[in-house]
Formats: sequence, C-alpha cells, structure tokens
Amino acid sequence: MNKNLFLAGILAATFACSPEKSTEMNTTPTTYTFLVGTYTDEETQGLNQLDFTPSENKLEIRTIYPGIQNPSFVVANSAGDKVFTLEEIGNVPGGNIISLSRASDKPALSKISELPSFGDHPCYLALSPDEKFLTAANYSGGNFSVYKIDELGELTHLQTIQHEGSSVNKGRQSSPHVHSTVFSPDGKFLLVADLGTDEVYVYDFDANSSEPLTLNNAYKVTPGDGPRHLVFSPDGKEIMLVQEMTAVLEILSFDDGKISPKQRISLLSDGFTGGVGAAEVRLSPDGKNIYVSNRGDANTISVISKNTSGEYEFTQQISSGGIMPRNFNLTSDGKYLLAAHQASDDIIVFGRDVETGMLTQTDWKVSVHSPVYLFRLGD
Repeated sequence: MNKNLFLAGILAATFACSPEKSTEMNTTPTTYTFLVGTYTDEETQGLNQLDFTPSENKLEIRTIYPGIQNPSFVVANSAGDKVFTLEEIGNVPGGNIISLSRASDKPALSKISELPSFGDHPCYLALSPDEKFLTAANYSGGNFSVYKIDELGELTHLQTIQHEGSSVNKGRQSSPHVHSTVFSPDGKFLLVADLGTDEVYVYDFDANSSEPLTLNNAYKVTPGDGPRHLVFSPDGKEIMLVQEMTAVLEILSFDDGKISPKQRISLLSDGFTGGVGAAEVRLSPDGKNIYVSNRGDANTISVISKNTSGEYEFTQQISSGGIMPRNFNLTSDGKYLLAAHQASDDIIVFGRDVETGMLTQTDWKVSVHSPVYLFRLGD
C-alpha cells in the first residue's frame, strides 16, 4: 500500500511492504534517518529527511529545507544538530556553502550562515575528524575551499586552492574538475580527487595555520580514469578509489601521506557494452565489504570483499533497481542499503546479509525528485 501526503509544503511519502518482525516485546522500533540531497526544479523542493522503520513497515520522506538550489550534497556533525550543504550552481563567485541548525523535534532546518564556494558547481563537502573544519570541492571551478566552523556553526572562509592541468579525454578533461575532498582518519591529510587532471592530490593539514592546507604530493592515476570519490579503510592504510570514466575500483595503499597502487578491479560484467559512470564507494559498517555504484547503461551496485590472501574480489553484482544510482548508503547496523536514483526519482531499499555482504532488493521504495546524496544521521 502506498500513501503520498502533502502537508504544509512538506512532501511526505509512506510505502508499506512486508514488515520486519521484532524478536523482542515492547522494544522501541529502530528508525534509520538519512538526510537526502537533491537537484531542484521548483521552490518547494530542497533538502529532505528520510526515516525508515522496518518493523513498522514505514519508509517516509519529507522536505525539511525548501527553496534552495541544487543541494546535491549534505553532511552533519556527529551530534546531528549542525548540517552543512551547498548550492551546486555556477556564478560569480561560484556556488554557495550553507550551515544550518537542526533540532530532532522540529520538521525543518534554520540557516546559520552562508558563504560563497569560490568556484563554480560545488559538489562535495567533508568535515574534519574533529568537526572544526569543512572543505568544499568545486567541480567546474577546478578548485576547493576550506572553512573554519565555530561553536555555533558559523562558517569562516580560510583558503581556496586552484588546480591546473588537463588529461587525455578532451571532452571531459580539458581542465581541472575537483570531485571530492576526503580527510584521512587521523586528520593529518586531505586527499583531493580531480577528475579533470587524473590525479589524487595529498595535502598536509595544519589546524593551527590561517591557511591550513599545503600540497605534499600528487598521485597520477591511469590516464582517462577520471578519479571521483574515495574512502579510507578503518585503519587508514588503504584507499578505495572510484575511477568514474573507466568504471574501475582501485585499491591503493596509504603510508604517511604517500599513495601507491595495489589492485584494480573492473566494475563491468563480462561482455558488457555501453556507457558507464562509476559514482559512489562505501564501506560496510563492519568493514567487511566495499560497495560501488555504476551508472550509464549499467545501473548496478557491486559488492566486493577481501579474500584470505588479502586481495579483493567480487562477491556480487546486482541491479540497483532504478536509473542512475549516483549515491547510496548503508544503515548503521549494516542490515540495509538504500540506493538513490537521480534519473528514476526514487530511493530503493536492499536487505544486506551481514555475514556475506550480499544484497537482496526489497519492496520498500519511496519517490523523491532527483535524489543524489544520502547522509546517515546518528553516527
């Protein structure tokens, strides 16, 4: 049974499926909450909040910050009371970076501060491990900015670094395109993936400096790869890097700021022909599995695990259940994976086997306009 409610400018959708039975009596149902970044066409659209309560058969989504242009990326601090988003737009001096306050008992966000991104089309945000700094990647601008966050959530711009260069694909790599900025787990380094120059830049991060970032080195990927997103292993010794244009997951070692190659894994099935666009990479909360999405004509999610020899191999490749799985995320307990589809305007829930990491598509599905990022609250 599906229900769609429109209440006071807030879009809410509830989809009922086969409920998950609780094994204990009188226990509080588990609700998983995500912030949802989107592309927008109307004033009523914007940032959303998704609540998923399997035992009560509920998957609900509502707009909590309308009237914002293309908030395609969103993060929050660990307490969940400060939210940071962007407007992926191109103008002078670029897009916008916005900090917001959030109260769990109120169905809306309120703005704290707004600053330029100092580059066109910001597309990625990252909080430092101590949650005192925010970085923003500007895709079209080919640069990235860093901001200081005060105790109230107010942003202060500290530094913008411009990349230069190009690579072999003249259609997409004629100039820099910074696609992500990721802090190392210890907060000593910031890694910046540039699709346009085919490099991952490693910057030293000094929290006590007025300009905290200094280039340490740059790692060249295979020409034409187009590095997009990356994650660190829990111990910070490995990097899982998505190469967007070749649909490859690259495993890299990371030692005191230095990157070296370990393994390349194609995300394409044997005999596949068509367009590709590898997008997101995530680790399961238990660290057992790597998950990677691929768009284009593939529309898949790949499940990858480490074998007994220490190398990574495919566990599963499954249809994402929609069109253009730009982003996805897992619940904090690793029981579910939610896939957001930019082109089919939906978010689909998969069950995850916590032993094998394998996915099974469920009947849970919710509609929302152009969902392109899922941020898990409650960590």
